[in-house]
Amino acid sequence: MELHQIRYFLALCDELNFTRAAERCSVAQSSLTRAIKALEQELGGALFHRERANTHLSKLGHKVKPFLDQAYIHVEGARRQAHDFMRAQAATLRLGLMSTIAPAQMLELVAALRTDHPGIALQIADNAALALQEQLLAGELDVAIYALPALAADERLNVLPLYREPFVVVVKPAHRFARRDAIRLADLAGEPYLRRTHCELTTGDGILARPGVHGPTVYRSDRDDGILAMAAAGLGYGVMPALSAAHPGVVALPLIEPGIARDVALVTVRGRPDSPGIGALVHEVSRLRWTGARSLTPVLAAADA
Repeated sequence: MELHQIRYFLALCDELNFTRAAERCSVAQSSLTRAIKALEQELGGALFHRERANTHLSKLGHKVKPFLDQAYIHVEGARRQAHDFMRAQAATLRLGLMSTIAPAQMLELVAALRTDHPGIALQIADNAALALQEQLLAGELDVAIYALPALAADERLNVLPLYREPFVVVVKPAHRFARRDAIRLADLAGEPYLRRTHCELTTGDGILARPGVHGPTVYRSDRDDGILAMAAAGLGYGVMPALSAAHPGVVALPLIEPGIARDVALVTVRGRPDSPGIGALVHEVSRLRWTGARSLTPVLAAADA
C-alpha cells in the first residue's frame, strides 16, 4: 500500500466522483482508477460501488476508511515534522569559540552575523581548544574557531586560517624582565610561573608543557584576567596570546628564541554537508580585517611546537 493510493482513496471518498477526485489530486482519471483498483486488490474487495452517477463506499470501504484516514494523517504529520526540523537545523548555527581568544576579536563577526543574516539562529559556546575539537567531531557543534598545534594535518577537518597571533610574556612594570626588549624562552627557567590551564601550548606536546621550561607554578587559572591580575600583583609571569595581554598593570614583552605564535582558524568537519549558517559565517570571516597578522598557512606556527 502506497501513500498516493491512500490519498486518492480519501479524495474519492469526499468527491464520490472519479473525475472530480482526479482533478483534486492533479492526476489523470486513469491513474486514479488504477491506483484504486490496486488498493482494492491488496485489501481483497471492492472499496466503492460504481453505479453510473452514483458512486458510493462499499461496506469494506466504510470499514477501512477510519484506518486509512489515520494512516494518512500520521504520515503527513511525520512529513511536516521532518520538514520543520530540517528547516530549523538549516537556520541554526552552533559555533564554538576557543576560550583563549580575546573577545574583541569576535565582536565584529557576531555583529555582522546578527545584522546581515537575521534568519540564522546563532548559538555560541566557548571552551578549550581540545574540547571544541571533540564537540565538533561528535556533531555537537557545526563549526568552531580555535587553534591547535598541527591542526591542518588532521585529515578529518577543513581548516580556514584567520589570523596569526604571537605569544608574549606578561610581568608587572617593576619586574626585572620589564626593562628588556624581549624575553627568551630560556630566561623563564626558575621564574615563578602563572599557568593558563586552557592554553593550547600548555597541554599535550605543547612547547610550554615541557619539563624545565618554567620555574615553579604559583598560580593556575583558565581565566586570562586572573593571570593578568596576578602578574600585576607581582606573583610571577604569564605567557599568553598578545591580543589578550592588555592590562594597565602589566608589561607585555615579545617571546623569542624561539618565537611562538598560533594560527587561529575556522574549522569544520570534512565531508559533513554545509548549512546556510556555515556559508554565511565563512562569508563574514573572509571579508573581515582581523587584528593581528594574516595567517598564511593553515597550521599553528610554533617553533618546536
